Amino acid sequence: MGFEAILGNRRLKENLTQSLSKGHISHFYLISGPEGSGKHTLARLLAAAILCRSGQKPCLHCGPCRKVMDGNHPDFITVDDPEKKTVPVDLIRQARADIYIRPNESEYKVYLFPRAQDMGIPGQNALLKVLEEPPRYGVFILLTDNPDKLLPTVRSRCTELKMQALPEGELQAALSGQFPQAQPEDIAAAIARSGGFLGQAQRLLGEADQLQPQTRAFADAFSQKDPLALIQLLAPMEKWKRDALAEILAAWLELTESALAARGGVRAVSPLARRIAASRSAGEILEAVKALKQALDYTQSNVSPGAICGYLAWALR
Repeated sequence: MGFEAILGNRRLKENLTQSLSKGHISHFYLISGPEGSGKHTLARLLAAAILCRSGQKPCLHCGPCRKVMDGNHPDFITVDDPEKKTVPVDLIRQARADIYIRPNESEYKVYLFPRAQDMGIPGQNALLKVLEEPPRYGVFILLTDNPDKLLPTVRSRCTELKMQALPEGELQAALSGQFPQAQPEDIAAAIARSGGFLGQAQRLLGEADQLQPQTRAFADAFSQKDPLALIQLLAPMEKWKRDALAEILAAWLELTESALAARGGVRAVSPLARRIAASRSAGEILEAVKALKQALDYTQSNVSPGAICGYLAWALR
């Protein structure tokens, strides 16, 4: 199986495969690339390969490989607290202490840092102490969307694996298979806006495909310049909680901003955004964007949902 789950990045995959087949395992890997570039997938495959018991690594069939891919291998430890803006330095110190406890069932012990750029200077300095003299069995995999946020002393000790953008043809083939209902124009727009990274394109197409009924109804009413349909849409929403109202208004704002960008020549992934852009002038869409931003501000204050919906019925007429 190897690293076939990662699209593109041929040279990176070949180098990793050759190194692992020779038993060359670095103590420190730094996987860099923007959101949606495949960093997490590569990290999990790399951890599986390091802990794999087969000749072809990762085989994805042996016990250690399956445990890593399922997220329950005792020697594959994630160091993070997603609820915190920065990775707590105490977690890094705990990992630094834990590395000196020998592996539970494998030859290596692998630590994953999903947000290396968010460790902060104290956290990086805490990690640096173990990077200088790691135990033979210790492996650290750091993920970052911006390597420049890491200390030079940390980066210099890492084997950097940089994720590359995919060729357009390969990206188009993957997206067409995953989103068979998407129009060719949707896929082309997602590719153009993704920078060539599959995860970002998937997110764009997924968001366009999972719009709530109210957002579709809003697009219909606004693009058709139908104030009555807009009032009929907003009237039941007067009884909503502010949080629910804010969520749907944020979706409408994103849609109109995408339509405004489309008027300026930027490809829109959403067919609804393209419809609005084709039926409304840039000035009209800009006014709608302003109105929706104001309505969102109202949801954060003491304005009632009824008053907010009434304001939008007037402002978007």
